[in-house]
Amino acid sequence: MMDVLHEEMVLVERVAHGDQQAFLALYDRYSARVNALALYILGEPMLAEEVTQDTFIKLWSRARMYVSERGSFIVWLLTIARRTALDRLRLEGRRPQLSNGRDPDTVWPLLRDNTHDPDEARWRSLYFAVQALPDELRQVVDLAYYQGLSQSEMAEELGWPLGTVKTRMRAALEALRRDWSKDRLD
Repeated sequence: MMDVLHEEMVLVERVAHGDQQAFLALYDRYSARVNALALYILGEPMLAEEVTQDTFIKLWSRARMYVSERGSFIVWLLTIARRTALDRLRLEGRRPQLSNGRDPDTVWPLLRDNTHDPDEARWRSLYFAVQALPDELRQVVDLAYYQGLSQSEMAEELGWPLGTVKTRMRAALEALRRDWSKDRLD
């Protein structure tokens, strides 16, 4: 695994110096995961493809900004993808899609990394912890994280009082903290 992380760091450093082959190697390795996240957020394949392209354009111009001490490269790249997708939602003036309770087994393989990275296992366990939440709790997490809505915007979207949204968000975060921490210690 250390070889994979070292290889990844070398590729990112080469991209920072304008190496197109290194850029293409990272694109081949991670474009499917970026596209899957964008598709999950946007719900439209064409927009997801545009966000994927925008994310990799940002990688090309910002590779020097990646600092390995702050976290893994894929988490950094997926954060860029998430923000780009949320910006696209806002630009389109679209209303968020409410969670449709997608089967985690159909969505997760699209996001998986086959390098057996410990961060991968950590994020996979968090993904399943979120999916295990009751619908009303998962909805607020989905709207906050994947749609970037504020609590006031969630209340409007869901037709719930603001206090209900705040209570359910707090309950969701407490459940995730409790259940995810427990799973990670097992």
